[in-house]
Amino acid sequence: MKRVFLIVLDSVGIGEMPDAAAFGDEGSNTLKAASTSQYFSMPNMRKLGLFNIDGVEIGAKEEYPTGAFARMTEQSMGKDTTIGHWEIAGIISESPLPTYPEGFPKEIIEEFSRKTGRGVLCNKPYSGTEVIKDYGEQHMKTGDLIVYTSADSVFQVAAHEDIVPVEKLYEYCQIARDMLVGKNGVGRVIARPFEGKPGAFVRTVRRHDFSLVPPKVTMLDQIKDAGYEVLGVGKIFDIFAGKSITDYVRTTGNPDGIDKTLDYMDRDFEGLCFVNLVDYDMLYGHRNDVEGYAKALTYFDERLPEILGKMREEDILMITADHGCDPSTPSTDHSREYTPLVMYGKNIPAGGNFGTRRTFSDIGATILEYFGIKKKISGETLLKF
Repeated sequence: MKRVFLIVLDSVGIGEMPDAAAFGDEGSNTLKAASTSQYFSMPNMRKLGLFNIDGVEIGAKEEYPTGAFARMTEQSMGKDTTIGHWEIAGIISESPLPTYPEGFPKEIIEEFSRKTGRGVLCNKPYSGTEVIKDYGEQHMKTGDLIVYTSADSVFQVAAHEDIVPVEKLYEYCQIARDMLVGKNGVGRVIARPFEGKPGAFVRTVRRHDFSLVPPKVTMLDQIKDAGYEVLGVGKIFDIFAGKSITDYVRTTGNPDGIDKTLDYMDRDFEGLCFVNLVDYDMLYGHRNDVEGYAKALTYFDERLPEILGKMREEDILMITADHGCDPSTPSTDHSREYTPLVMYGKNIPAGGNFGTRRTFSDIGATILEYFGIKKKISGETLLKF
């Protein structure tokens, strides 16, 4: 019974790509930044080979790595979550998804307001925590929706749960999703519910992403079509708009994501379990919190033995990332970086160094190769099984 557990450490980049300057990210190195903290400790990932990857210079190399490893290059023209995950799954995006550094065009906001029957506040790039601090009280008085964006291709809608019930907020976001197609096809429309009183607003865990449907065939499609299961943990269901995912669970953060991955490891299934651990990006990278980022990496490393301990004879573990988000730079945005790939399992050659790969899609191609599925996606397999 073949199973692959693919874990994405969201935003854990390992150094600037050659074109980083074109994205405003020259000098970015997320993992190295986190490693400067006294709270950083990843001995278990080091044993697997993380520190042996091309360009990773954060500590002593492992003399005899128990896993295989590679440095992954993003070919897609972007550095966001959607495009990064799509490329892992076999889609190289030649054009970036649209962003709105000046806010959304008047015609989009007016149409959204007309269709929802509510006014709109903000309409600027904004921090998610700051926007509810600055506009939350006005929203509660007027019922107007707080619409904002970021450096990513996102249309975010924030509303207090006492003013706009969560299910109604989801309806409004679906309206936006149906509107935002074609040249305005943002990667994600995100519902951002919050609660509390003025001066003490907090976002709730009932966030929901409404993503574009992937424009081409993905490894998820091919795995499902071949009769295997595709399990999603965390944001995976949202990132792929639910397409070809046979079962999924949402999570409240990294600890919950690891717990739910371990639950799936106890389950008898054959196929892929695709996991996103979001806290690195959402809680620490975007907030320039080096210490928090380091602690989150250390926490994953401390729990890695639990994951390894539940692996079965034919299981393969793959650990990677989707972009960078260096917490030590002045920017709070994603960064254009290489990402790590660490692999482990009976069928993986210990100490195998696969160098620097041309595309994230080599991950998807390798997974399809393991299941004996002839690929219809971009990328080349790292291994023949």
